[in-house]
Amino acid sequence: MKISTKNLGLVTKQFNDFYLVDLKNQENSGISERFLCKVRKSINFKDQLIYVGDKVVIENIDLKSKRAVITSLIKRKNLLARPSVANISNIYITFSVDEPELNLSQVNRFLISAEAIGVEVSLVLTKCDLISDKRRSFLLDKFGKWGYNAITLNLYKSDYFKNLLAELKQKECSIFMGPSGVGKTTLLNMIIPGLQKNTAPVSQKIKRGKNTTRNVELFAVSNQSYIVDTPGFNMQPPEVDIKLIPNLYSEIYKQVIDEGIKCKFRNCLHVNDKGCNLNKSFERYSFYKEMIEYSKSHYYQNPED
Repeated sequence: MKISTKNLGLVTKQFNDFYLVDLKNQENSGISERFLCKVRKSINFKDQLIYVGDKVVIENIDLKSKRAVITSLIKRKNLLARPSVANISNIYITFSVDEPELNLSQVNRFLISAEAIGVEVSLVLTKCDLISDKRRSFLLDKFGKWGYNAITLNLYKSDYFKNLLAELKQKECSIFMGPSGVGKTTLLNMIIPGLQKNTAPVSQKIKRGKNTTRNVELFAVSNQSYIVDTPGFNMQPPEVDIKLIPNLYSEIYKQVIDEGIKCKFRNCLHVNDKGCNLNKSFERYSFYKEMIEYSKSHYYQNPED
């Protein structure tokens, strides 16, 4: 069935049985109009739920009351389970370099969990005004070896933020993910002028931030681009096929694909495998090995057992 673009909307917020849906006004330079919607009771989405970020078809549009009815759910590209948000195009893993102190193991877990989703992943380092230029350069070099050109933000150097904002306006739907207290809400306040969401200081007792964001919501940064505001949370290890884990690490992927290294066995996991030719001298190898062992003990079952 061909869908009329004038009725194709984007779910930007959900509360109870209602949804806020942005509908592009093609006659007004693509500016969105927002409608309060409910799902048509006679529609069966095969037990699927509707999430923020979903694209839907709306009908019975009342321009005066700004109300409409959701009649169809468009097949989504992806879905994050926690927080529940659909059709992400870019993930910005966000960590502070200090207050709270940078935890490399935690940074790696977030990055790899994001990579498992199959979208473009970037690393953002906040509070860089708290460290020296030498320390900043050291971190840029470190994460460059991990395969990420980290974006650094400094309260006193607005060019860093302007570059990030310009990048966000070129993306379809971006999400900032990271633990509480790293400055995601402060960053969102800078990206969306007038939003003025509450922020909370880092707890001196537990050295992490207090979560100030409660609901998942999309905010427009341009006519074609949105960012997702989410609660702070800790990502769980991805439940990914153990044979695919090597592909999530750029250091391994480059050796296998770009350099063409070959191990004795095609399904080599690069841990204690016989005939493994992987150069294991890269920094994240200890994190990788831990992830393989975790996956073996929690998800992987030997078919010969």
